[in-house]
Amino acid sequence: MPTMSICVYCGSRKGGNPDYAAEATALGEALANEGWRLVYGAGDVGLMGLIARAAQAAGGETFGVIPTHLLRLEVGKTDLTSFVITETMHERKKVMLMNADAVVVMPGGAGSLDEFFEVLTWRQLGLHAKPIILLDVAGYWAPLKALMQHVVDTGFADPSLIEFVQSGGSAEEVMALLRRALS
Repeated sequence: MPTMSICVYCGSRKGGNPDYAAEATALGEALANEGWRLVYGAGDVGLMGLIARAAQAAGGETFGVIPTHLLRLEVGKTDLTSFVITETMHERKKVMLMNADAVVVMPGGAGSLDEFFEVLTWRQLGLHAKPIILLDVAGYWAPLKALMQHVVDTGFADPSLIEFVQSGGSAEEVMALLRRALS
């Protein structure tokens, strides 16, 4: 069976709750232990750096994609299994998604939200059918899930929008969802 690749969108900061960092580390280890490749934004800072280092320490493959203008800001992690430099953010997002079998969105800021909404929109438009899973550490994504329900309730999206996104509260729950979705 070919190796699965899991795209993980996550913050270039660690956030204020230590559980975010703990779950990033746990997810990196779990992906490696499952024999799955981590696809991520190639940074060595924040949750991005934690998940990549955890995957590497557990012997996992890592595929990082970073645009030239973020090489310095996000401290491009060049010791990955694969390291791709793109010209633009849009190109980065496309390369990440096209090299993944599923998407996990960890806590993060505006960049993670941008990545989430683009991959959700592409799913809504039928451009892919890959699983999208929120790693909802300590209820971080509760406001996002409420917003999505509001969009549906007010008639701006079909109820299928909600069905495109699953969530789990821990790396362990997310791994179970991934195993089910990718089997």
